[in-house]
Amino acid sequence: MRVTAVIPARYASTRFEGKALADIMGKPMVQHVYERTSRATLVSGVIVATDDPRIEAAVKAFGGRVEMTSPSHETGTDRLAEVAERIDSEIIVNVQGDEPLVEPAMIDAAIRPLLDDDSIRMGTVKSRIRNLHDFLSPNVVKVVTDVNGFALYFSRSPLPFFRDKWDCLKDEAFDSGRLLCFKHVGLYVFRRDFLIQFAKMPPTHLERSEKLEQLRALESGYRIRVVETEYESIGVDSPPDLEKVLEKLRKSQ
Repeated sequence: MRVTAVIPARYASTRFEGKALADIMGKPMVQHVYERTSRATLVSGVIVATDDPRIEAAVKAFGGRVEMTSPSHETGTDRLAEVAERIDSEIIVNVQGDEPLVEPAMIDAAIRPLLDDDSIRMGTVKSRIRNLHDFLSPNVVKVVTDVNGFALYFSRSPLPFFRDKWDCLKDEAFDSGRLLCFKHVGLYVFRRDFLIQFAKMPPTHLERSEKLEQLRALESGYRIRVVETEYESIGVDSPPDLEKVLEKLRKSQ
């Protein structure tokens, strides 16, 4: 079964313009994402989807495959769907273009359920929340799942709400293992036909409320398989995030 990873990358960004081309140890960020995604064993091919000629030129310079897309797309999923309509892969993976430390093994773990079960149309990833700040932050999306690993809900609010422990939660006493809280990692896997269908579906009430696209699928009655990963990645939304990535890479070397 052919699996293609698509990396949506745009130049315009409110908090960090041009971040896809930000230099990370001599390479643009998008190249780090591309190379790490290419190391996933279940991925057959990798494509960068962009509407900017500067990103197109950078990808071609390091020998990557790039597809130009419409500049009118509002989301990365819309950009992904445009590329999906041009290729014949059965499974499409959405790898965020601002995740230069994405782990190939995490990508494989997200893909595996769709290879094993034909009924699963969409999948994603979760990891343990390890501090109270992340649990309370609206910038960290939380997820709860059923006993079979399918998403029940995603939210920017603390999820679940620990009624009996809420008043005594302290940062230094926070026990992620005991409370079992999970954050959503924004890596998605779609069956190609469902991705194209999903992009054409109108935004739903919960999606608009939380500003979370994945709620469109849940609210429309589709299940999302969620795989737990032990890996931690750093999404680059601002220059300080880029410094965190550089610091981690320096330590690893």
